[in-house]
Formats: sequence, C-alpha cells, structure tokens
Amino acid sequence: MGVNRDKPDRWKEDIAQSVDMYNEWFMKFAPQTFRETRVETTKAVRRTLSITDNLRNVSASVLRQNPEVLPTLRMATCPPLAVDRLIGLSGVSSHLVKTMEKKRAVPPQMNKSKLTTELDKIGQVIMKMSDVDICVWLESQKTPTRTQVRRASTIIADRLCGSVANPIIRNAQEKRQLTAISAWLCSKGYTHIDDIIDDEVSGRSFDSMSQGTFSFRTNVPVHLENGKRVNIPVDVAVMPLQARNRTLPIFIEAKSAGDFTNVNKRRKEETVKMSQLKNTYGKEVSFTLFLCGYFDSGYLGYEAAEGIDWIWEHRIDDLAHLGL
Repeated sequence: MGVNRDKPDRWKEDIAQSVDMYNEWFMKFAPQTFRETRVETTKAVRRTLSITDNLRNVSASVLRQNPEVLPTLRMATCPPLAVDRLIGLSGVSSHLVKTMEKKRAVPPQMNKSKLTTELDKIGQVIMKMSDVDICVWLESQKTPTRTQVRRASTIIADRLCGSVANPIIRNAQEKRQLTAISAWLCSKGYTHIDDIIDDEVSGRSFDSMSQGTFSFRTNVPVHLENGKRVNIPVDVAVMPLQARNRTLPIFIEAKSAGDFTNVNKRRKEETVKMSQLKNTYGKEVSFTLFLCGYFDSGYLGYEAAEGIDWIWEHRIDDLAHLGL
C-alpha cells in the first residue's frame, strides 16, 4: 500500500497546501536573498567594467586573466546573450565558454595560440553587441561619468540577479527541507552519521549503516545499461531503527519547485534514478520523494505510474509510513 501515490482523491488539496507552504517560505526568504544578491552582483559588475575599461577593452588578454567576467559581459549586450547564443555567434568551442562560465577559468590544456584566437572572437562579439543604451559612453566615445557607470552597473546587475539568485533560492530550499527531515528523524531517536564520533562507523558505506542512523547526499554505486558503474547522489539515506536483516537504507529525494512548468520538464530524473537503483539492488529498493511547492496532478500521475511514492513536507509525519 502506498503513502500518497495511490490516493488521487487527496492530490488536489495537497497540491494547494504545498504551494501555500512554498510561497510562505519564499515571501520570507526571497526578498532578503535578492537584496543580498543584488549588492554582491553590482560589485561584480563594477569590477568587470573596471577591468575592461568600461567595455572598451575586451581583449583576449583581459579574458584570459579574468575569465570570471564572462557572465557579466553577456548581460551587457543588446540583447543579453545566452551561453549557447554566444558560442554560436563567436564560433568558438563550447568547452571554452562553458569552462569560463562554470569554473571561472580557461581550459588549462588548450593550445595557447588557439585560446588567444577564440578569446579574441568572444571579445569582438561582446564589444560589437555592447548595449549602447545602457553604456552610453560607448557611442559618444567619451570617458563615462561616475553616474553613468553606476547606472549601467545597476541595470546589468538586475539582468544578472535572476540567474544568480534562483540557484541560491533552490539551494536554500533544499537545505531547509533536509533540516526538516533531520529534525523529524532526530525526534524519533535517529542519529545523523556526521554526529557519530567513531571514525570507523562514520566511514561506513551506505549499505552497512547502523540501525537508527541517517546521512545526507550519499553516493550510491549503480550499474548503467552499458555495464559501467557510477555513483549517483541520494539526498537522504536512513537505516530504520527496527532494521534487522536489512542491508539497504531507505532513500529519500528532496524536491522543491517554484512553478509548475519546470517540474514537468524534470520529472524523468527521479524515474531514471529509481530505475538505476532497482536494476542494481533489486525491486525492494525503497525510494521516496519529499515534496514542497508546485507539483501538479500531471507530475504526480507520472511519478505514480512509474511506481514512485512521495511524502508532502506539509504532512511530514507521513515519513512514519516508510517504516521509520
């Protein structure tokens, strides 16, 4: 018998309560996050303008020494450029651009001559497409005033804030969910593995956890269809207090969403993870979602059809139905 997947008559009410819970948290958390993000982002924009002589020098040398400025430069163009669009316009390797974006570095093994050529191409695209309505000094070719630079920095920072703040909000929501699970488990007598002093115990693998312990972001080895063995992360692994002959913990995946669109784009992720776990460890693997936010009937129906159950955060005591 399932916890929630076999009770569609409750889905509508649960969806409404889950949305309300997420929105209440967002209203309290998001404004502060956006303010803090805007302050830090504005500082980064002003630094980028300073490094590039207010966008008048986006040379290969500047980009090589300061690869972290690329996200800001993309937002200083008209229109702002997505990563893939910049790659297409400049004709450079996607590896170069994505390394600069994600690692704030240039590929260390890349041929120096090729690197210079490709960085030059990126710089040319940025300078050619710089937004002269924001950076008004570029068209007049005059030295910008402090007011002009400050105004341009604020506008560019606003463009950056959404892309920078959203991951921060997602990470904070995940942290809050894990804290809620931890508090619930501890109230039932469970112990987080990191709180166990014994190095031998804390160093055990997921399949040899002691009764009444739990861990976060645990790597679990699985076999892929091509025969390769890889580690997949699972948000929570719990070995029940009453586990006797159990060798595998109960796995829980924390999921939150601020809109209905993205969850339906990502709903296959959980199915793939569950399939990998069951193909490796058998059909008795316990894999459950912990949901908060915008999860509609389409999403729930898809997961239920795939045999995946879930616990709503607003009804966290349902965790007891997992045998915890």
